[in-house]
Amino acid sequence: MDRFQEMQVFMRIAERHSFTQVADDLQMPRATVTNLMKRMEERLGARLLERTTRTVRPTHDGEEHYRRCVRLIADLEEAEGSFRHAEPKGLLRVNLQGTLAK
Repeated sequence: MDRFQEMQVFMRIAERHSFTQVADDLQMPRATVTNLMKRMEERLGARLLERTTRTVRPTHDGEEHYRRCVRLIADLEEAEGSFRHAEPKGLLRVNLQGTLAK
């Protein structure tokens, strides 16, 4: 799974406060969600989520990382969406052999 997908999973956990609900939402095993977060925390070198038996909530570092992830994902979606409904424009040049063009 790439980093943007990890960010999306992290953001959803921070919003839903539950690994189980996120796993159900994304239709993936709970262990996969847990391992993604462990791997992300190890890579960043910071604890992002405070886990208890009943709830999950972001740590101070997790809240800061959440805000940055929201901005990054929004920018990514905006960049990808800017070309979806754009009308083609400009000059199109086609290089063909003369006999084929006739």
